[in-house]
Amino acid sequence: MTAQDHADAKRTLRGITFMATTVLIFSLMDAMAKYLSADYPTIFILWVRYVFQFLFMAALLIHARSLGFMRTKRLPLQVGRAMLNVASTFAFIFGLAFLPLADAVALNMVGPLFLTALSVPLLGEKVGVRRWTAVGVGFVGALIVIRPGMGVTHWAGSLMLLSALIYALYQIATRKLSTTEPPLTTLFYTTITGLVVTSVLIPFFWIDAPVDVWALLAIQGGLGTAAHLCLITALGHAPASTLAPFNYGTIVIATILGYFVFHQFPDQWTIVGATVIIASGLYVIHRETVRHRERQQGA
Repeated sequence: MTAQDHADAKRTLRGITFMATTVLIFSLMDAMAKYLSADYPTIFILWVRYVFQFLFMAALLIHARSLGFMRTKRLPLQVGRAMLNVASTFAFIFGLAFLPLADAVALNMVGPLFLTALSVPLLGEKVGVRRWTAVGVGFVGALIVIRPGMGVTHWAGSLMLLSALIYALYQIATRKLSTTEPPLTTLFYTTITGLVVTSVLIPFFWIDAPVDVWALLAIQGGLGTAAHLCLITALGHAPASTLAPFNYGTIVIATILGYFVFHQFPDQWTIVGATVIIASGLYVIHRETVRHRERQQGA
C-alpha cells in the first residue's frame, strides 16, 4: 500500500466514524422526540429544537468572525429546502406518537427509494431496469410493514411515508445547492428558516413545560447541531456512496431503543418488511456506485 493509499484509507475510516456518530445521534433524537410527542404538540417540540439548535450554531459560527456564511446565490432554493426539512420532520415526529419507534424508522427508510425515483424527473438522471425493480421491491417492503386493509398498523404509517417522500425532495434540493453553496451556509439557512416558520406557529401551540422537559429539548437542539456537523465532516472525508449504507444502522438502534425505553419490539412482519426495504436500498446504492465507476472509466 502506497502512502497515498494509506492516507485515503485513514480519511475514509474517519468519514465512516463520523457517519456512524451521525446515525447514533439522530437515533437518540428520534427516541427523545417519541418520548416527548406523547404529551407535547409537535410544533412546540420543533420550535424549541430550532431555538436551541440556532443558539448552538451561533456559538460555533461566531468563531468565524465573519458573516460570509450568510451570503447565498440561491436564496429561494435555500428557503424552500429548509421548509421541506421542517415539513418532513413535522410529519415524522407527529407520527411517532402513534407508532413503535422501529416501525416508524423502517417506513422512513424508503426515502432513498423515493430519491431514486424522483431523480429521473427532477435531476434528469437515468435509472435502469435493475434500480427500478429494486425501488418497486422496496415499496412492497413498506406495504408489508403497513399491511393496509388489515387493521394492523396505525394510519400514522402513511405519515412516515410522506415524511420520507418530502425528505427525498429535500435531498434533491441539497444536491442542487451543493454545487454552489458552502455547507455552513446551507446549515445556517436550514436552521434560521425552521426557527422563523415554527416561531410564527408557536403562539397557537404553546404549552407550559417543566424544567426537565426543557432540558431534554435543549439537549435535542445540541444533538441536532452536532449531528449536522458530523454529517458534513463525514461527507468531507468519504464518498456519499461509501457512507450511505450506514444509514440503515438506524433501524438497529431504533429497535434496541424501542425495546429498552418503550418496551416495544417489532413483530415478524415489520422485521420482514424492514429487511426487504434495507436490501432494496442497499442494492440501489450498489448500482449507483457501479454506474458512477463506469462513468469515471468512460470519461
